[in-house]
Amino acid sequence: MTDVTPGIEIPRSSDVGRTDGLWRSTCFEVFALLRDGRYAEFNISPSGQWAAYGFSGYREGMANLEGPIRVIRADRTGDDFEMDAIVSWKDWPFIDRIGLSAVIEDVDGNLSYWALAHPSDKPDFHHPDSFVLTLPPPEPA
Repeated sequence: MTDVTPGIEIPRSSDVGRTDGLWRSTCFEVFALLRDGRYAEFNISPSGQWAAYGFSGYREGMANLEGPIRVIRADRTGDDFEMDAIVSWKDWPFIDRIGLSAVIEDVDGNLSYWALAHPSDKPDFHHPDSFVLTLPPPEPA
């Protein structure tokens, strides 16, 4: 089911498309916070599977978002792993801040949680203070 990159389980390509529960193995996550407090969560697996959810507030009002998310490259060279993906958030035009995170599964099945910021003692990618990348306001039309 998976390939191993020195100690890390990398899910192999499988049926591309929406799949829930990607956080149970190696995956990457993008969180996009709107100025009104709503936010989106985009989960991206090296397998090509993805999930997208919208929230009305902190862990509230979860609903599926239409994708698509497309993994365009997942390459392993020696000890390195690189992945490029396209996330469509055309319906989210006024993104204020972004959080980037990853769940990494090791070869023994242990999960570790990585993010640009962990604002509490336990990993919580949904915490508003973990959305640390700020975006400039949109330019006037």
